[in-house]
Amino acid sequence: MTEQQQVSDDGVMTRIGQAMMLLHGGDREEARNRFGLLWQQIGPDGDPLHRCTLAHYMADAQDDPDTELAWDLRALSAAEGLAEERLAEHGSAVALRALYPSLHLNLAADYVKLQRPDAARVHLDRARAASDHLDDDGYGNGVRAAIDRLELRLRGV
Repeated sequence: MTEQQQVSDDGVMTRIGQAMMLLHGGDREEARNRFGLLWQQIGPDGDPLHRCTLAHYMADAQDDPDTELAWDLRALSAAEGLAEERLAEHGSAVALRALYPSLHLNLAADYVKLQRPDAARVHLDRARAASDHLDDDGYGNGVRAAIDRLELRLRGV
C-alpha cells in the first residue's frame, strides 16, 4: 500500500468513526447525512473495505426497516468483494472474518423486523457458523449473546 493510500484509508475510516460517534450520541439524522456524503465520495466502485464499514454503520442509522435491510445487504456484498490481498494491506483479514457474524446477525434482525422468519433463520445460521472466528472477548461474547437472543426470539415467532 502506498503512503497516499494509507492516508486516504485513515481519513475515510476517521470520518466513518466521527459519524459513528454522532450515531451513538443519538444524532441519527446528522450521522445519516455524514454517512451519505461519504458514500457518495467513495462511490459504488470504491474500496470494498470502506463500503463494507460505511454500509454496516449506515444501516444502524436507519429508521425504516426496508432501508436498513438494503444497507446491510450492501455491507455484506462489499465484504464478499474484498480480496485477501487488500485485507492484508490494511491488516484487516482477521477483523473482517470477525465482522461476518455481525453482518449476518444484522440481516437476520432486519428480516425479523420485516416478518420474514425464513430469511432471518438463514442469516442467523450463517451468523452462528461464522461466530467461530470471534475472539473470546467482549465483542465476541456480545455478538454470540445477540445471536442467542435472536434465536430465542425467532423460536417464539
